[in-house]
Amino acid sequence: MRSKQLSDGITFHDTRLTRRGFSLSLLAGIGASLTPALAAQKYVESGTVTIEQVQVAFIGSGNLGGGTLLYGGKKYDFTVGGLGIGGYGVSKMEATGTVYNLRNAADFSGAYVQARYGLAVGELSTGSLWLENARGVALNLKAKRTGLALSLGADAIYINLS
Repeated sequence: MRSKQLSDGITFHDTRLTRRGFSLSLLAGIGASLTPALAAQKYVESGTVTIEQVQVAFIGSGNLGGGTLLYGGKKYDFTVGGLGIGGYGVSKMEATGTVYNLRNAADFSGAYVQARYGLAVGELSTGSLWLENARGVALNLKAKRTGLALSLGADAIYINLS
């Protein structure tokens, strides 16, 4: 950044580099926001899933619930449980989404790593979830929460086919 000292002690800065830096930052931000959509294109769609769970959080968090997997023309019930970090409050979550890379129903059970964000106040909520297990099965979920809760951070959850 070039600067020019004016006669009254005020320094004038050339903002061309600042504008260039802002433009590059803006482009990087747009690219980062497109990354999840591009990553989802690498996965093979296998089925759909619905989940209902209750989450209780105060610094740490715990959740318990269940859901339904639709895969290969069949319906499979499952339970969901786990512990996490980050959050405060009590909320109920309902999520629907797509299952990727499921080769057989047995691969659906297991531990999943979950990265999440979300805010729930009464009936107003927003949030999305992306989960993946060690077998490469991935879930891309859209979540609706009710209750009063703020959740940030990561969880390890366990899904078990009933």
